[in-house]
Amino acid sequence: MNNKILILTIGLLLAACGGGSSGGSGSGGNPDPDPGGSDDRAALSVLSNRPDMVSAGDVLVEVLVEDAEAAEELVLLRNNNDVSDVLTVDPQNPLRFVGRVDGLALGENTLSTNIGNSLTVVNHPSGGPVFTGPHLQPWKCQDSALDEDCNQPVEYRWLYKSSGFGQSGLQPYDPENPADDVAMTTTDGGETVPFIVRQEIGYQARDQYTIFTLHKPGEDWTPVQPQSQWNRRLLVTHGGNCRGDRDTSSPRTDDYAGTIPGNPLIEQSYITALGLGWSVLSTAQLNLGHNCNLSYQAESLMMAKERFIEQYGELRYTVGTGCSGGAITQNMIANAYPGLYQGLLTTCTYPDVMSTATQFADYHMLLRYFGLNVENLQDPSNLPELIVARDGTIYTLLEQNAIYGHLAGVVNASVADTALFAEAVDPASSCGGVSEEERFDQDTNPSGVRCDVLTFMQNMIGPREQFPAEDPRDRWSQIEKDLGYAFSGFPLGNEGVQYGLTALQQGLISPAKFLALNTNIGGLDPSLNVTAERLKPDYPALPNAYRTGILNTIVNMDTVPIINMTGPDPGLAHDAVHGYWVRWRLEREFGHRDNFVHWGGITPLVGDLSYMNQSLLAMASWLDAIEQDTSDTPLAQKIVINKPDSVQDQCALVEGVAVPGTMCPETLMTVFGTPRTVAGADKHGDQVQCQLRPFNRNDDYGLGNLLWQEADWQALEQTFATGVCDWSKRPLEWQPTIPWLTYQDDKGDVITGGEQMTPAAFPAGWASPAFSDTWTPGWQQP
Repeated sequence: MNNKILILTIGLLLAACGGGSSGGSGSGGNPDPDPGGSDDRAALSVLSNRPDMVSAGDVLVEVLVEDAEAAEELVLLRNNNDVSDVLTVDPQNPLRFVGRVDGLALGENTLSTNIGNSLTVVNHPSGGPVFTGPHLQPWKCQDSALDEDCNQPVEYRWLYKSSGFGQSGLQPYDPENPADDVAMTTTDGGETVPFIVRQEIGYQARDQYTIFTLHKPGEDWTPVQPQSQWNRRLLVTHGGNCRGDRDTSSPRTDDYAGTIPGNPLIEQSYITALGLGWSVLSTAQLNLGHNCNLSYQAESLMMAKERFIEQYGELRYTVGTGCSGGAITQNMIANAYPGLYQGLLTTCTYPDVMSTATQFADYHMLLRYFGLNVENLQDPSNLPELIVARDGTIYTLLEQNAIYGHLAGVVNASVADTALFAEAVDPASSCGGVSEEERFDQDTNPSGVRCDVLTFMQNMIGPREQFPAEDPRDRWSQIEKDLGYAFSGFPLGNEGVQYGLTALQQGLISPAKFLALNTNIGGLDPSLNVTAERLKPDYPALPNAYRTGILNTIVNMDTVPIINMTGPDPGLAHDAVHGYWVRWRLEREFGHRDNFVHWGGITPLVGDLSYMNQSLLAMASWLDAIEQDTSDTPLAQKIVINKPDSVQDQCALVEGVAVPGTMCPETLMTVFGTPRTVAGADKHGDQVQCQLRPFNRNDDYGLGNLLWQEADWQALEQTFATGVCDWSKRPLEWQPTIPWLTYQDDKGDVITGGEQMTPAAFPAGWASPAFSDTWTPGWQQP
């Protein structure tokens, strides 16, 4: 018996007696000839990711053997080299071995055992890409990077929670000179330990990630034998806004990511989670204000989870948490890459990037039609009672708000435009990693780097090069014609939108003002300049918006529990209605929203300041119950069947005091509309571009049916020559989001709009067996 087999056998015997062991040193070279011949007495599998999507040169594997004799004979091979020394006996199962295999070559590798199956493992660079397609350029790495993929050695830091009065957050900790005010914490497993945290900081996917673990300094932690205080739960934090930076950054861990001030009297939920025994993970690319690209976000999360499992151990489940852009990221990933999260905690909620962009694009066009100086509108005292629009028509403040569909529509539109839309969609806006001299300017540098998020997402949506029944160049702007290439497509349009229609029908604006607004609002070009013509969506960008999930169709989100927290609409571009869009789309697609729990309250945006921590505990109880259901029941049904009675809708009419079993009235939550709902759209918020029907003078135009003259009717007929919106139909080119798209072929070339990966089972290390499923669409159109 060689040394490797002896060590494994001793480990097997110790484990059977309640002891444990780590693997010994193997020969490291080619194994001895297989004494028993290949058979099926060992089952080899990958735990940390799909075998075809591993990265960074290592992978966590599992080998299950038939009996003690098989364990004694077991040899693990990497590309025909013996790596059996990485295997450790599972202390809970003497017939199970786990080990992290490193030294994988880029591309295909063969992992095998001498008495069982073999696997092909495809290893990708630590910097990616895995499925996002060719890297976006230019990209600026941190100064300490060792290569163009921003790699550098992993760094570890120590932190602690102080027991001192008024001390919040985590403080630096020196294990060699321990602080004397370390707080104690009791985990949800009942273990009381010092509140000391180890932080891992590294780089993957050309950006930074961080991992926090409640840690006992000086004690080993391996993926087979983690430290006892860890409960195998993982919390993932996110960041707000929507930008397309082209450099490295730091992850966000705070609850609200700068959207609203924190309350020093309420512990951040990630610190609460650490104290209970959770681990916490975040990546810079999960900060939407740094990276507004769904595929990059999903790949970054997948790679970071793989890294976590390989270093710390298998997970029971993963929960996301975040406000604003943090909610967008969770909702989009859960729909487009289901399985990365097992639960969502969303606050200040939007469902996605593109339906929000559609609302804000309408704001952008309306503000410019009204001719307002948007930079001076964020102070309500500066709002003029009367404004003269671009065409000379005079509108009151109330009339403008009626067209916007919001009680504070002008202010809401102004904040959305200056703080969100223009910064995200204007190609001349600034972005990290790109100097002012390098940046696009339509007059002085038209070939410069475009910092808009549509360019940032070009692998997903594609360039402006395909249009039904048109020569693509007929739609190009003059800049594109001069440059000889198309910019990224614009997935949205306002063709057929009758702005202010409901306000006209209700007598809130006059027929003359409705006529003037709709005949003069126009559209936008790729550089956000106002055009006389209405905006038509680009192809293939429009269908790709739905297909890829940047417009969240919700169709894959019945397999994830959601607790959504909502407060009254503050009129600052965080409309309360955005959270209801998620709920309403679930009800439309599945006939119910039983996996979606709605917590409301009187605190703007968030409902109640205690909700972040309370929802963490509630989600854990929900997922714990699902985890116990190991039946063959589909996951979507398990989520509903196993929802605890204590996890239900609730409304906090007093801060800190919630009434369970009831939803706050929409009037209390100040759920307003949008310019498109005022134009007659349904409530779901996903009409990026409506389908059209012929203009009809017999439609309901309020007093317009009586007052308009022939010239007025002809002006409207010319404006809507291609038709008006038929809101009774699905949006134009609507299609269900296809989960798990890859944007690169076998040669690494881009697949615009993506192609679904081969369906496969979830990696066993990602979650407990009760959450297992395959990466396939589960949606059927009613």
